[in-house]
Amino acid sequence: MTSDPLSRLPAALRDVPYTGSRHPGAGPLPGGRHPYDVTAGANCQLYAYAVLRHFGREVPPLRSAELWADTVATVRAGPPLPLDLVLFDAGEAPGRPAGYGAHVGVHLAPGQVLHLCKEAGRPAVWTYADFARRARYARFLGAKRVRAAPVSR
Repeated sequence: MTSDPLSRLPAALRDVPYTGSRHPGAGPLPGGRHPYDVTAGANCQLYAYAVLRHFGREVPPLRSAELWADTVATVRAGPPLPLDLVLFDAGEAPGRPAGYGAHVGVHLAPGQVLHLCKEAGRPAVWTYADFARRARYARFLGAKRVRAAPVSR
C-alpha cells in the first residue's frame, strides 16, 4: 500500500459515514441494493466487509462474536497479513462470548489498520498503537483470514 492507503480505494469506500445502526444483518436496503452497500453509512464490521468485498473476498454478515467464533468463512490467523480482519476490544466481558462487541478493521500493512469508528466518523488508518491508547480498543483480540470464496456480484 502507498503512504496514503485510502487514496487507493474507490470514492464509495473513502467517504463512508459512521452509522452504528448499519451493521451486518441490519435488514434489507431499499431498491435492491447489496447488503454491503455502505453509501448510507456503516458500522465497523459492515465497512470492513465492504472493503474486503471490493478486493474479491466475501464475508457472511457476521457480528463480531460470530466472526471470532466462525471457522467456515474465516480462520484465525497468526500475524496479520494484508486484508486480514483484525479485532480489538477492551478485554473479556463476564457473561459474554469472546469477540462480543469487538471493533473490526482491515489490516493493510505493518502498522496500518483501515477501519471506521464513531470517534473518527469516516474511514481512517490507525496504527496498532493508536488502538492500544484507547481503552475500548486496548486489547488486540486477534486476526481472522477470509477463506478463498468467489464474490457474488
